[in-house]
Amino acid sequence: MRIAIIVPAYNEEKAIAAVVNDMLVMAAENKLPIDVIVVNDCSKDSTSEIISRQSCIALDLPVNLGIGGAVQTGFMYAFENGYDFAVQADGDGQHPAFEIPKLVEAAIRENADVVIGSRFLKKEGFQSSGLRRAGINYFRRLNKMLVGVEVYDSTSGFRLLSRRVLEVVSEYYPDEYPEPEAIILYSLNKFKIVEVPVKMKERQGGVSSIGRSSSVYYMFKVTLAILYTFIRIKFRKK
Repeated sequence: MRIAIIVPAYNEEKAIAAVVNDMLVMAAENKLPIDVIVVNDCSKDSTSEIISRQSCIALDLPVNLGIGGAVQTGFMYAFENGYDFAVQADGDGQHPAFEIPKLVEAAIRENADVVIGSRFLKKEGFQSSGLRRAGINYFRRLNKMLVGVEVYDSTSGFRLLSRRVLEVVSEYYPDEYPEPEAIILYSLNKFKIVEVPVKMKERQGGVSSIGRSSSVYYMFKVTLAILYTFIRIKFRKK
């Protein structure tokens, strides 16, 4: 079994070294065959220099692709290099390394294709703002209405994908705000999705791409993206 941890990073100089180190310590303690792959999305700070000194695979993008493009780059690398699982984890320290074995264990135990780390199943750890939780609940209901799958933390970027899923996302993966949209992609491809409770932390560095003033625009834009993905895949399958 080979596991890739995909860490997209944009201007994460304050947190990225600790994130990589925590993952390596976790892998050693749990005897997991893990490679940490940091995808530097053309950062403007010293992220590239920092990851070049870490015990990780550093992929430096020549242009900024956004979160979806950076994550897909990591997925493509994992698929092309024969990894069995890929775990997506943020570069800002929100996703604790010690929770990663939960995702791997759930994938093996339940023969799952996608395992999502959820803040909301047990409501432990950092819970995000009330406004964001309202948006997350909205996407949960929208996804359930469209594909019948209920994911309580549909915006969570803490996910494990099996090799079967890596083959699909290497060909197509949503770009700007991909997590809610990807639920549609996985569901319509008949992948088994499992959600497990995890404790997340507050952002340890960097700046969120979604500010309070842009939240309504974000929800509108992602709603259109979800509907587009749903129609696109359903039409293609027919």
